[in-house]
Amino acid sequence: MPKLLEGKVAVVTGAGRGIGRAEALALAAEGARVVVNDLGGGTDGTGASKTPADHVVSEIRGLGGEAVANYDSVVSLSGADNIIGSALDNFGKIDILVNNAGVLRNRMIYNMTEGEWDTVIKVHLYGHFNCIESVCKHFRTQRSGRIINTSSISGLGLLGAANYSAAKEGILGLTRTVALDLQKYNVTCNAICPAADSRLWPDKGSFAPAQMAQSVSFPAAGISVTPEDVARLLPEAVAPMVVYLASDEAGYINGKTFWVAGNEIGIFREREIVQRINKGSIWTTDELLRSIPEKLVPL
Repeated sequence: MPKLLEGKVAVVTGAGRGIGRAEALALAAEGARVVVNDLGGGTDGTGASKTPADHVVSEIRGLGGEAVANYDSVVSLSGADNIIGSALDNFGKIDILVNNAGVLRNRMIYNMTEGEWDTVIKVHLYGHFNCIESVCKHFRTQRSGRIINTSSISGLGLLGAANYSAAKEGILGLTRTVALDLQKYNVTCNAICPAADSRLWPDKGSFAPAQMAQSVSFPAAGISVTPEDVARLLPEAVAPMVVYLASDEAGYINGKTFWVAGNEIGIFREREIVQRINKGSIWTTDELLRSIPEKLVPL
């Protein structure tokens, strides 16, 4: 039986460790040739090392797969062009882009610096855009492609992580619009919100406030994750969903967001108005003072 991704070429950013590494290994196991991109810096984005990417390439080759390393940063278009160029130079094509690279610089909003904000937005949100912008010209020409973005439940709101939350929620808007822009070219763009025991889970970051080590709960989404839960959520559990979304069989899925954690996979409902109040004329402030507490907010 041919492998699911036989003949495909994939790029995975931030693939030197954690979820990205698991994704790169899983894509390779299904026959994809993989560009393992990783700057090799710390969780805060500082520093650089070739070792993480090189190690994953060695793992893939040791298992009989094909892979090359790339060490460019996703924060610039030139870096993204080099990353996508690695696939073209080494394998002659590009079929799959998995945007995974990320950093943390957690701080309460009243203490967050401009630099801490910019760094996280640049790596996550700009990084997704840069790589998508670079790859989509090739996807349009060949009229096929798969883009899998990495968002987070943190976008629903997370104490001490305004930069990270803003970037991750922005990725969802980007995902939905890219899906619309590229659908006529047989290109899909979907997002995952993974929970796994990785370096970027809140209680792992050395820059996180003490409160971040507690349970992370999002009642509206039916999600509550404790530190004990995280220890059981392996990065390898995220990878199969990414492989599926990267395959030809998932061509009917576009613009969607999936929750992936351990043995559970779910799909998020797109935003909807869940309660309305109407009247025959424009609302006055006095009317809203009475009606919103009584009719709109208590769901």
